[in-house]
Amino acid sequence: MRHKLSFIYLFISSLGALLSCSPIAEDERLIFVEPADARRAVLIEDFTGQRCSNCPNAAAQIAAIRAAYPEGTIVAVGVHGGPMAFAGNARNIGLSTPLGDEYVEHWGCANTLPKGLVNRVGQPSNPEQWTAQVAQAVAAEPVLQLEASVRLDTLEIDGAAAVTAHIAIDALGLRDVEGKLQVWLTESGITAMQSMPDGTTNREYVHDHVLRAAVNGSWGDTFSITKGQARQLTFGYTLDAAWKASNMAVVAFVYNEQGVQQVCEASLP
Repeated sequence: MRHKLSFIYLFISSLGALLSCSPIAEDERLIFVEPADARRAVLIEDFTGQRCSNCPNAAAQIAAIRAAYPEGTIVAVGVHGGPMAFAGNARNIGLSTPLGDEYVEHWGCANTLPKGLVNRVGQPSNPEQWTAQVAQAVAAEPVLQLEASVRLDTLEIDGAAAVTAHIAIDALGLRDVEGKLQVWLTESGITAMQSMPDGTTNREYVHDHVLRAAVNGSWGDTFSITKGQARQLTFGYTLDAAWKASNMAVVAFVYNEQGVQQVCEASLP
């Protein structure tokens, strides 16, 4: 595997064994050594809507949390769904999706935005609780490493350009982990209307890390990895023509009943 997800092994031998030519069992030759830079990244799922006047405060809370940690530690995704989300019309861009509706309904927060999940531990909580929840999640022991990379291909279909994202997810097991792997696409820098805390509507509001699509279904694929094991999984997804690829990212995470075990994010090239 490339970059930080390369295997680090130490060859175990003794001078006496070498001199005597004694055979060394295969499972005694190599010992997996956990990467020194292994750390826990944290996923914040921000359930939001363009008609939710308090939701900009939640976005500001996320920005403050992200600024308090090294880059890549906090991965935020804005999930637009429910009655306070907006599907759009001829004049205004809407960011609501059936996927977002499915998630807010599943987590039971469609009518109580803004709410959020920190690493999918417990139930959706209020923004003022996120700072403490993130601190606890960051301090947890890392159990695997994830890294995402993306290559884009552009084809012309019926006179229009179609962009396909080829996504590779590299995983390295630091412990045995079972769960599901979820792969999402997000987009930032979207200028669209937003209800504001002062009761006004800001039509020049900039929305970031907006959930656009689930690459591998709403709830991901079954995933397992053992300590010391390296895996690579690949996916392909054709981008909507309305999306701006240069503002997009892939978010990948492994989760189970104990919550999100690891998350990573990579910008599209």
